[in-house]
Amino acid sequence: MRKVIGIGETVLDIIFRNDEPIGAVPGGSVFNGIISLGRAGVPTTFISSTGSDRVGQRIIRFLQENGVDHSQINVYPGSKSPISLAFLNEDNDADYVFYKDHPHDQLDFSYPDVQPDDVVMFGSFYAVNPVIRPQVQGFLEYARNKGAILYYDVNFRASHQQEVIKITPYLLENLELAHVVRGSVDDFEVLFKKKDADAIYRSDVAFYSKKFICTNGAQPVQLRAENALRKEYPVIKTNTVSTIGAGDNFNAGFVYGLIKNKVSREMMEQALPETLWDQLIAHAQQFSANCCQSIDNSIDKAFGLKLQQQ
Repeated sequence: MRKVIGIGETVLDIIFRNDEPIGAVPGGSVFNGIISLGRAGVPTTFISSTGSDRVGQRIIRFLQENGVDHSQINVYPGSKSPISLAFLNEDNDADYVFYKDHPHDQLDFSYPDVQPDDVVMFGSFYAVNPVIRPQVQGFLEYARNKGAILYYDVNFRASHQQEVIKITPYLLENLELAHVVRGSVDDFEVLFKKKDADAIYRSDVAFYSKKFICTNGAQPVQLRAENALRKEYPVIKTNTVSTIGAGDNFNAGFVYGLIKNKVSREMMEQALPETLWDQLIAHAQQFSANCCQSIDNSIDKAFGLKLQQQ
């Protein structure tokens, strides 16, 4: 059975509304999507590191509870797990403050088994962090050589704006390795000082990767791909409680769609039919909309169970 392997950071999100804490949820960009896929019954593995504190123990327990293989999580003795404070505004969008034990930025793991048509999810600053770049790049190249599909979520926040020049070579390598690239208008404004999906695709993405998805909050999802395919998809209207994890779960839903629709690596290296794109984006939006209906960072377990029964 095909599996999904995620590589990314772990963090504990402490969520605030009106400056009062309303919850604490294990998270991380790729982590949130992997949890959702685990809840949907997809075999999943997560590669990361965490501290040897109570937060790290909770994160590993959370992976176990959601059916995710955590054997590639490296626990560093004496280190503290990262924490983020997420402050929700009146639109339920979050503003973040991160606390991280930077001296412990490192990554030691043995490569998990990768089979043809497995999917690897990667992204955010983790995927371009110069300190762990050799290990991340080594694994991505290994997975690609083994026949995996690589899904890249750029997810580059303004807090790292000063490092754009330094990480640009790694960003371009990631674009070239990826079979699908997704990013938000905010990401590309920080990286390329552009907000228009056509301009971003034409100038900065298409040379490296032909399949490009650009999201912009509640605005329509923009798709650009081979054969001059240019399409937009209205966002599903939903009663939003929190947008934390909305993009991460868009990624998870898309990857779920790849597996559900039996999309192979060979298919991904050609132009996909428009009708297939429609199905993949529909799954992505369903996952994202479900995630936004709670302060959890992932789809709820009832929705995951429903998907398993289909």
